[in-house]
This record gives sequence, C-alpha cells and structure tokens, in this order.
Amino acid sequence: MKKIPYGISSYGTIRQDDCYYVDKTHFIPELEDAGRFLFLIRPRRFGKSSLLTLLESYYDIAGKKQFDFLFNGTHIGENPTPEKNVHLILSFNFSQVNPDLDKIEESFNGHADNRFFVFGKKYREYLDDDYFEMMAKHRQSHQKLEFLLNYVSFKGLKVYVFIDEYDNFTNTILSAEGSEGYHKLTNGAGFFRFFFSILKGATDQPESGIARMFITGVSPVTMDDVTSGFNIGTNISLEPEFNGLLGMTGKDVHDIFEHYKIPDNLAELVSEWYGKYLFAEDADDQMFNPDMILYFTKHYVKSEKPPRNMIDQNVRIDYAKLRHLMILDNRLNGNFGYLEDIVENQGTAAAKIAESFPVSRLAKPSNFISLLYYFGLLSHSRSGNLRVPNQTVRKLLYEYLREGYEDAGMFRLDFWHFGNLIRNMAYKGEWEPVFRFLADEIKKQTSIRDYLNGEKVVQTFFLAYLNVSDFFIVRSEKEMGKGFCDLFMEPFAEKYPDIEYAFLIELKYVSRAGFSEAETEKQLANAREQLSKYARDERVTGGGTKWRIKRLALVFAGWELMEMRLV
Repeated sequence: MKKIPYGISSYGTIRQDDCYYVDKTHFIPELEDAGRFLFLIRPRRFGKSSLLTLLESYYDIAGKKQFDFLFNGTHIGENPTPEKNVHLILSFNFSQVNPDLDKIEESFNGHADNRFFVFGKKYREYLDDDYFEMMAKHRQSHQKLEFLLNYVSFKGLKVYVFIDEYDNFTNTILSAEGSEGYHKLTNGAGFFRFFFSILKGATDQPESGIARMFITGVSPVTMDDVTSGFNIGTNISLEPEFNGLLGMTGKDVHDIFEHYKIPDNLAELVSEWYGKYLFAEDADDQMFNPDMILYFTKHYVKSEKPPRNMIDQNVRIDYAKLRHLMILDNRLNGNFGYLEDIVENQGTAAAKIAESFPVSRLAKPSNFISLLYYFGLLSHSRSGNLRVPNQTVRKLLYEYLREGYEDAGMFRLDFWHFGNLIRNMAYKGEWEPVFRFLADEIKKQTSIRDYLNGEKVVQTFFLAYLNVSDFFIVRSEKEMGKGFCDLFMEPFAEKYPDIEYAFLIELKYVSRAGFSEAETEKQLANAREQLSKYARDERVTGGGTKWRIKRLALVFAGWELMEMRLV
C-alpha cells in the first residue's frame, strides 16, 4: 500500500515518498486558459498548498530533469502544455509571517528576504553578478520585488509568482487587534499594501516580469483592501469548472477506500461528516474535505475502526476569526442572530456570494454570510439555498454558539459534568438529569433567561448544548412520519455500537402570560400525537436498529421549563 500523505502538502514529497495521490493535473490546461493572474479561495486544510506545489513542480525551469519522475502516470505527464518547465518560480507563504504587530514588518521582510535568496541561488545560471549587487542595495521587500521583476523582464525571462495563505496574518491581526491594526497594513502607506501595489503594477504592464501569478487564501477581504477593489486578477473561486480543483470527489473517496481496504459501508459515514461541499451553484460533483478523508484513512488503517474524534482539529476555523463580527461591547449583535438562524435551519435562503468586499463592510449581513461560505461553514446545495454541508461543520457551529454565549457573559456550563450526564442518558436512558441540569443553570444565570424567548430560540440553545459530547448525533427538524421532529438524538452507532437509547424530543412553548395547567396538558397531548408518528419512521425503526426509543415532551413558558414528560 502507498503511504498516506496526511499532513503532507508538498507535491514533490508525495511523489518521492510514493504516497497516495489523487491526480489533479488535468486542471492545469484549464488554469492556463482561465487567465494569467489567478486568485482562489477555499476553506482551511482543503489542499491549497498542495495545488501550489504541484504547479511549482510543473512550471519550474529548474525541474526539467525531474519531470518524468514527478509526473509519470499523471494526466499532464502524458499531455504536457507548451509552458512545461519554462518559468522561474518565486513563491511566498504568508502563514510563516509572525502576526505580532510589533514584529510583523520585520518578520514579513525576513520571509521575503529568504524567498529572494532562494530564488537567486536556484536560478544563478540565469542571473548576472549585477543582479546580486543591486539586490543587496535594496532594504524593503517591495523594492526588492520591483527590482527582481524589472530585471527578469529585461533579461527576457518568465517568472511565475505563487502566494500561499496571502491573508493568514492579516486575518489574525483583524481578529486579535481589531480594524485599526489591520488598516495600518492594508491601507495608505502600509508595507503590505505597498508590496501588493508592486504586484498589481506588474500585472498592468505589457512587458512585466510576471508571466503568471496564483494567489490563495480563505477570504477575499484583504485582497479587496490592498488592491482597492480586487482588480489584481481573475477570481476563479466561484467558477463551476473549478469546483473540483481542490478536494476529493465521491469516486476519489471510493478509490482510496478500495486501495486501503476500508469497507464500503463506511462511505455514508464519511459523506455525512466530511462531504457535501459545492463551491458553485451549478457544479457537478459534491466534494469531500481531503484532509479529513486522509485523517479518517490514517486512523482506520491503524486501528480498523473510525477515529475516536471524527473531527480533525486542524480544520477548525478559530472562533476568534468570527468573534469580532458577532460581539460588540460584550453584547451579541445581529450577525450572531444570523449564525443562530443558520444553525436552527441548517442553512439559509439563497444568497448571492460576494466575490469581494472590504473589511469596512464585513459586518454587513450579506457579506457575513459570504464569509461563512468562504470559511466552509456554508455551501451551495442542489436546491439553490446555502446549507451547512456536513456533521463536522455542524459541530463547529454549535461550538461557536456556546463560545458566543460564554463570551457575552450569558451562560457557562461545567462541561465535564454535563458530558457525564449525556453519557448516562445514552447508556442508561437517564434523560431527566440532563434537562433538569440545563433548566437549573438557566434559572441561576439570569443573563440567558431574558434571551430565551420563543420556541426556535430555545430549540437552538438546546441544539448547541446537547452536542457537547458525541454519543448522539442530534438532528433538528428531521423529516419523519410526514412531519418534522424538533430534536432527534440518534446514537452515533458507528463509534458507539453499544448505546441502547435514542430520544425523540418535541419542544412546546407557551408565553408566560398564557401558561396554565390546561394549556400544558393540551401541548403534551399534541406532542404525544406528533411523537407517535415520528417513532414509526423507518429512520427510527429500520436498518436493524435495536435502540430503545424514548419519546420526550418539554413544555416551556418563556425561559422556564415547566414540564418534561415521557409521552
């Protein structure tokens, strides 16, 4: 079996170490046709770095002797384009820049100097002595970049510029320091803006030293700010023909499972947890996160069972990246409400994804939704709406809600104790302590009480906390028995096959003014009728499940849990 390239982003290393490789080289001619200066946005850990190293290996003029070895058996190896091995490669990776405001410029210049030095060493045979003499006289990165591009243009050479994680440190600064520190870098005389001014100017010149450029990141915000309107190249992020440029298709997953002898019956599991990404409305294939597939494969090959934690924490979007958009002066704002709606509805109505927007308009609702899409927290769907793609993203969104409540000083839980209560619920059927604990905590923590007003708000709140552990996959508004169950706590059978209990839960809500014993009984009778229909659904009864189904009705008056009963 080939080695599993989990955590390896270098195409050269993958080929040299005989790792498993999903061939993406057939996209190379399409990328050449798409434009000379390309920009691609994809979520974290989706293969952006691997793509850039693939392109570097293909176009590098210094890699001619290695071409047959690196591309043997690939599509492009058998069908090369005229631009094969004709470029000098200048590459940057801005994730290596220290985001500390006091050190960032020094770190940026240091990274750039290292890249310029490697460029000079690698292509010494194409450069005269005066190149190195002049390069030594320049101090600023933008000066060195401008000189390099002018020099190679004069020499008639072609440079392909690659910038990976272009917005890595700017996003960190925006979330940690706020817009003031961010603006110093991206506006006016900020060194980062000046660096991109040189690139932008070079793309406008007919005899520029840049023949091609490829930039990747996780959002378009910084590019819009540093180029005053995102006019540095062609954004291919939303183009249907490049939906499959990164990630794995269903066929790719089938092939990798076959290679490592992973049972076919686990395909549905990985689809639910790692799949269902569409990066264009009318794209053909739903994509899988490649990092997560390799993470799963590595664990299965080692232990012959799914990983204990289905989520690789490397894919997690740091909550701090979203915090400044949802919390102002320790109060939740409208964007947090949008996040709650998305969690509640598992998506949002169709919206046009903005190709670019500056940071000054980031809090605008439509741009906030677009940012969630670029981060991979939303995806296109076949129905035309934006949806939460998979269980991994759902878990992350529930976590963001909990952190938001806590960050705003509204609600804090002892998660260790609460997790044990859910364990007992799963294995012993002891449901009452779970909901009694939450109800008591709501009574004690007054800030959350005023917030829990309305059935949907209560339902979303419970979703966020019942997902603290992974004994259950908690489904909201799951279609069952010609209706929609408020909460279905389905045992995570693939991981915990010995769980005995599953729970169908109906939430009923009455206003505090309208509460009465008669109204409570009416709501309980209504819940009993609904739950009896849900309990007959094939999702609950079929597939050889041996769960003991408990049907639970919860009645709320305002924030207060007035009654909980098996029905």
